[in-house]
Amino acid sequence: MRFLGGKKLQILFPAVVLFLAVAFRIADPILLEEFRLRIFDNYQRLSPRLYQDVPVVVVDLDEETMKRHGQWPWPRTRIAELVQRLSDHGAALVAFDIVFSEPDRTSPARLLAELAGRDSSGRISALIRESGTLDHDALLAETMASVPAATVSGFILTQQDIGATPPVKAGFATTGDDPLQFLTQFAGATPNLPEIDEAASGIGSLNAFTDSDGVVRRVPMFVAHKGRLYPSLSAEILRVAQGASTFVVKSSGASGQEAFGEATGIVEVKVGQIVLPTDKGGRVLLHDTGPVPDRSLAAWKVFEATEPLPRLEGAIAIIGTSAVGLKDQQTTPLDPNAAGVTVHAQVIEQAFFGDFLLRPDWADGAEILLLLFLGGLIILIFALPQIATLPATLFSLGIVGAGVAASWYAYTDHALLLDPIYPGIMGIAVYTSASLLRFVSTERERKQIRTAFGQYMAPALIERLAQDPGQLRLGGEIRPLTLLFCDIRGFTTISEKLNAEELTHLINRFLTPMTNIIMSRQGTIDKYMGDCIMAFWNAPLDVPDHGRQGVDSALAMRERLVLLNSELKLEAAARRQPDIEIGIGIGLNTGEACVGNVGSDQRFDYSALGDSVNLASRLEGQCKTYGVEIVVSESTKDEVKDYAVLELDLITVKGKTVPIRIFTVLGDSGKAADPAFQALADENAAMIDAFRAQRWDDAAEHLAAARQRAGGLRERLDEFYDLYEARIASFRMDPPPADWDGVYVSREK
Repeated sequence: MRFLGGKKLQILFPAVVLFLAVAFRIADPILLEEFRLRIFDNYQRLSPRLYQDVPVVVVDLDEETMKRHGQWPWPRTRIAELVQRLSDHGAALVAFDIVFSEPDRTSPARLLAELAGRDSSGRISALIRESGTLDHDALLAETMASVPAATVSGFILTQQDIGATPPVKAGFATTGDDPLQFLTQFAGATPNLPEIDEAASGIGSLNAFTDSDGVVRRVPMFVAHKGRLYPSLSAEILRVAQGASTFVVKSSGASGQEAFGEATGIVEVKVGQIVLPTDKGGRVLLHDTGPVPDRSLAAWKVFEATEPLPRLEGAIAIIGTSAVGLKDQQTTPLDPNAAGVTVHAQVIEQAFFGDFLLRPDWADGAEILLLLFLGGLIILIFALPQIATLPATLFSLGIVGAGVAASWYAYTDHALLLDPIYPGIMGIAVYTSASLLRFVSTERERKQIRTAFGQYMAPALIERLAQDPGQLRLGGEIRPLTLLFCDIRGFTTISEKLNAEELTHLINRFLTPMTNIIMSRQGTIDKYMGDCIMAFWNAPLDVPDHGRQGVDSALAMRERLVLLNSELKLEAAARRQPDIEIGIGIGLNTGEACVGNVGSDQRFDYSALGDSVNLASRLEGQCKTYGVEIVVSESTKDEVKDYAVLELDLITVKGKTVPIRIFTVLGDSGKAADPAFQALADENAAMIDAFRAQRWDDAAEHLAAARQRAGGLRERLDEFYDLYEARIASFRMDPPPADWDGVYVSREK
């Protein structure tokens, strides 16, 4: 154990944890990467990109369009009509998030081929030839080539080579390392029909790339097929829309790029006048807006519009589908069911406004260096013995919070994605390992204290001493306390009915629930004296409402006693023995007392001393005199002014010369608000006033009224009113002197 607290281990152990944390970060397994990506997703949820009106429209082949114009696949004539209408409405560019890889089955030319040899009369063939255009695919290609709007078609790359190769209509200029080495190579392709690609102004890849958890967060600007670069659909749309002919791809090793001799990947691509920053794989990070209805225009509205659609004037129209049956749904950070075509639209929107998320190639290295710096700082802080655990803990937690705050600031102000999670994990891991060593040492000392004093000191005090062992000395302090004494009434009579074992069992059954009630309300058990409990509140720990807690405890003790007596009665009946019913008296006083460690140098206890303590004890004794279960002083009554309280008397207790007012508590604020109790309280107060004024008839009249108003409380107050009835009768026969002040002098403790 001594070794665990050594300074060398306090540095070595957390240093090993830090080393493992850095090694894990360098390895960057998929689990850690996914966790980091989801944090970035949450950033976008908290602060998504705001959608701004741009000339990019998704022409949606949605469910309603399919319902109105037939299910997919459509004849190419209908596609051609859609292209024509988009151009007529002023679209500057029409792009397809669709591949037309097979001939249209509805083309008349295909029907003629199928009829060859079977139409002997030639009449059906003649009718087909007279019907109009024979080749729907050719009609679509002709429409694409003839409309004023530029057109961009798409293809899909696969890993199965079927011998097809899409044409390339864009040029590429590269600076720095060859970008092909940073791209996934595809062996096969599914292109459009040759006449459609030939008619298009541009051709781009429709491939969607998801992360390991199936979420689209990065959209490629290029793909690689058989050693050649091909643009993605969104990149090709940007090129054609600007009338550019060439993409300029900048990679590591290019002028102005620090790669320290390493081929770290693609950095950016320039398309016309637009520069798009990319990750090392040539992908643009999706700065998601989430679903935006204004981004899309249902295709059926284009078909059925009778007036120009201003939304299409000068716009880039991308034809795609949100229909579930066509299975072009993607999961994005902000939309679990996004139409794939909207991903292309979002990239183009980002390009228009230069609104890009950045994960620079230096981010991984910077994060690892930050781990080393912060981890080393935490180790140093915990290794310095003059720095207490709490400041060291706050500093370590501050590091974790600073990492998250810095990452959030980088995202919101600079669109940088920097990992806040791993610094947090590192901070917690290194902090835990460093603080564990301190904890082992301090906990050993605390355990010694708990073992040594736990048998005879208050639990709250034990914890306080465990936190500060320097308090283990004789002495005390003056502080306000609420003190409680509780005693069993008629205990001598009860003890005569039981043997020693039965009596001990009964006392334990009484003391255990009563103790639990007191301690659950922040009270401290001072001592047990046979059947008596002494407790207090507001020491050793501060209890701001200690008077209320004390009174609440007394009320709860009385209620628990009712339950205990019911249990005892049932048990006695089962054993066919006489009932044993326990009655209690509780005295409460609030005032200043000396509280602290009292005893000798060899052994001491935590206790309270002073007049306030003695008065609480005397009040407990008055319960028998007044026939009530709870007697409180005026100072305690003032702590619960809203409770159901009745004044009992003005007395001088034994050993005192100054009279005090005493009260009984019958319930909490709910009971006090009961109109029936308020009426009782008024009659009781009137009785006390008349009694002290020696108006015996009035006192007797109010006493009778109070008995009547007592209702369910009558049984608890009968002895009290019997006492006053006897006093009134006595004073009628033998009046007190004229200067009598109404004080009752108690001769009993």
